[in-house]
Amino acid sequence: MYEDKTLVCKECGAEFVFTAGEQEFYAEKGFVNEPQRCKACRDARKNATRGERKMYTTVCAECGGEAVVPFEPREGRAVFCSACHAKRTEG
Repeated sequence: MYEDKTLVCKECGAEFVFTAGEQEFYAEKGFVNEPQRCKACRDARKNATRGERKMYTTVCAECGGEAVVPFEPREGRAVFCSACHAKRTEG
């Protein structure tokens, strides 16, 4: 039903492909407009509005390694590095 389309980014002028899968995703979400920017320009625009995130370094409660997290660790609350956190949430 859908076919890949080549679009031109309104930001940088580069051509990019709006894949059939992306078109199907847009349709499922009810989006009626095609993307106007390539992935790189969309990401840059998103990051520009978000601003820099302050990261905090602490010690992982499970392995004792370094854990870098986007929140200020509080005393008495366990903080895990990304590897240990992933192990804990796998189920």
